[in-house]
Amino acid sequence: MKIIGEKINGTRKRVKQAISEKDAGFIENLAKQQVAAGSSWLDLNAGTHPEDEPGDMIWLVETVQAVVDIPLCLDSANPRALSAAIKATAKTPMINSINGEKERLEGILPLVAEYNCEVIALAMGGVLIPETCEGRLEEVHNILEATRRAGIPDNRIYIDPLVMTISTNIKSAVIFFDTLKAVRQAYPEVHFTAGLSNISFGLPVRSYINRTFLILAMQAGLESAICDPLDKELKAAILTTELLLGKDPYCMNFTQSYREGILDMVKNNGGKNAE
Repeated sequence: MKIIGEKINGTRKRVKQAISEKDAGFIENLAKQQVAAGSSWLDLNAGTHPEDEPGDMIWLVETVQAVVDIPLCLDSANPRALSAAIKATAKTPMINSINGEKERLEGILPLVAEYNCEVIALAMGGVLIPETCEGRLEEVHNILEATRRAGIPDNRIYIDPLVMTISTNIKSAVIFFDTLKAVRQAYPEVHFTAGLSNISFGLPVRSYINRTFLILAMQAGLESAICDPLDKELKAAILTTELLLGKDPYCMNFTQSYREGILDMVKNNGGKNAE
């Protein structure tokens, strides 16, 4: 399971302030913390006015790259901002995101193809999110037709089956799992990702819901998630699930993480019996 660190996002009040004030120290600290916690990419979302976003994205890229050395996930629907940010990256970035909307495809796919980026594709056509697995699969068909026409290999695509809050539709998780399985069957070379915390919005003890959903999603085939890498209990759930799914040969990652203290909360909660 690969983690896309979610914390450098201008929709968060403190991050928005840091971007506005060009507080490099705050952003650098967030970047270093997420990399130390095991992120494979860092998501960068300026969330600023379209006219300001290209410059703000360049600043974020340069600030983050000054202190960490992993690929970035450029999070914007603005082709101008993405084009500017890509040119500033030291490593080929991931793009977050496209959907079936014609304008977004026409604005972003040429950048994806030119720079050979990986790209997150949302299983939707435009503003409205299909409420059924069948509807989302149809949108994925449309998107994959467009990416193939643009010369983008299926293995550069990360499909997001779309995590919707379960408090408004009790079938949200089931629809997600069914969509993931259907897409995997139709397009075996694509990858999968998701915005994890959406599932629990509006409910208490959200961390319990997030962790359990992630375990079930991994069993269904989820390969990466946009989430908080600093959540130790979430990281423990990932390590344990990979272990039980046979994806941790000789239990090396699990035992090494235990020795490094990543599973300290297990020891603290369970005492000697947990060991």
